[in-house]
Amino acid sequence: MKTLVIVIHPDLKHSVVNKRWIEELNKFPEQYVVHSLYESYPDEKIDVEAEQKMLEKYDKIIFQFPYYWFNSPPLFKKWLDEVLTHGWAYGSKSGFKVSGKKMALAISLGGDEHEFAPGERYKYTLEELTRPFELTFEYVKADYQPFFAYFGIEHNTSVEWVERSVPLYMDFLNRF
Repeated sequence: MKTLVIVIHPDLKHSVVNKRWIEELNKFPEQYVVHSLYESYPDEKIDVEAEQKMLEKYDKIIFQFPYYWFNSPPLFKKWLDEVLTHGWAYGSKSGFKVSGKKMALAISLGGDEHEFAPGERYKYTLEELTRPFELTFEYVKADYQPFFAYFGIEHNTSVEWVERSVPLYMDFLNRF
């Protein structure tokens, strides 16, 4: 079964890591379907029914995005609000259409990993900062899995550093 990778990046043209990850995913169309929200909805008018039908087709779903301002890009929040609706994703006997589906985050971060710790620059771990996503997916009875994070893009944009992320990401997806 293929894995759906929903990419939420507002500027893929200028992306470093996320763009490279998509290039790698596209080498394996038999394993991965890449769906870019900002490319699909440049006007941010989400086709809710199409998104729901897409989610129903896949048992494994990755949400890939850059993490900034301690959150995801705004279109992801809008997508969650509009797509995970009452009666479809939760709240009724006919709901819970994503129940049991494996879901995880794949995040690129500007800060270094050691900065995401108690007493460090950002005070909290990334696990703590991403709890709202965990709770959201648990609320709709999805099988939330540990995330993938690649830190340090703020200071490391060399080809070597970006390429080092690719096998790590692919390994994560292969174990997902």
